Amino acid sequence: MTIRKFAILMFVFAIVTLVVGLAGCERVMEMMPDDQMPDDQMQGITIGVAVAETGENAEPYGLPMLRGLQLAQTQLNMQGANIMFERVDNMSTVEGSTAAIQALVDQGVPAIIGVGISTQLEEAFPIAQDAGVVAISPISSAAGLSGQVGDYAFRIGLATNILIPRGVMQTHATLDYTTAAIIYDDADVYSTSVKDELEKALTTAGVTISTTEMFVTTDTDFETQLTNIKDMAPDVVFVAALSTQMVQIMMQASNLEIPSDTTRLIVPDLTSAEVTAAGDAAENAIAFAGWSELDDNPKNQAFVQSYMEMHGEIPSPWAAQAFASLNILANAIAQAGSSDSAAIRDALAMTSELDTVLGAFSFDPNGEAIYDQIVVLEVKDGALQVLE
Repeated sequence: MTIRKFAILMFVFAIVTLVVGLAGCERVMEMMPDDQMPDDQMQGITIGVAVAETGENAEPYGLPMLRGLQLAQTQLNMQGANIMFERVDNMSTVEGSTAAIQALVDQGVPAIIGVGISTQLEEAFPIAQDAGVVAISPISSAAGLSGQVGDYAFRIGLATNILIPRGVMQTHATLDYTTAAIIYDDADVYSTSVKDELEKALTTAGVTISTTEMFVTTDTDFETQLTNIKDMAPDVVFVAALSTQMVQIMMQASNLEIPSDTTRLIVPDLTSAEVTAAGDAAENAIAFAGWSELDDNPKNQAFVQSYMEMHGEIPSPWAAQAFASLNILANAIAQAGSSDSAAIRDALAMTSELDTVLGAFSFDPNGEAIYDQIVVLEVKDGALQVLE
């Protein structure tokens, strides 16, 4: 069903509510078999939002997601929908994420969008699952988490077991490296998943892994690990880390003259935010991701233009994936013709080849994203460009 049909559905809800109000009734039967819908939901639908609005993950992840959601909400409502948000800050922590999901479940929302960090999702999404509430993460990507949580959990970003092998295949074909090193965050679920997938993909490609160096999220000094890597002189160094540590590692690597003429840094999920923060240290680094503002697809370019007009900046992948999340959810609500969580869950599970800014989008049987877009980029003159 199209977004236009979703708008029509919301319009019908509003008309029914008006009729009920004039009749002095408090509740009416929805024009669907055997279901009742409260008056306030007849006027629209309230979606829970649980992103990091404060804390370490706010600006690199949470706030871009929120901005993407706000743009999607504005556009959908301009088409006649009436989508409202109930926001709870997850404060960039596991505890904050579990509290945010619990609070939104307690408020009775049928669906929640948020919790971008896989370590936090692993603890928070089971709360929604147990309550029978749809939970969608726009950006979490550690392999297998949706299936691990259950049938109410969905993720919009490409999981590491899809992104990493494709990224390795494309960068290996371009750079023809034979040796690689890995540095990763052993305390972060996403980073360890990237490491695991890198080890499998590099082995399949016939690349020798010279060394695998680990740290934990709270570390700030990576000199020992980077010195070990430099001594091994690999062709490429893969950095598996979240935004803060990603930037610190690039800057400290640069101080040790990594990268060099013979060694390149490859940083999955590197975005313009980290490139700006790292400055010259990010130059020549390579990234791969599931979305780029450089994609000239008309739908994508329309999104980029609208986002820049609303927020005054180029969108990050996390904003794009959040934008797609709400549109995918809106389509499922239209398909379901209901605000019942189970009905929305079933409609989401049937999403197939939906036209989005990410391309033709589908869910696999475990609620994981499927789409074809893999973009390999490199930093040139302080900006991400398509790797030639």
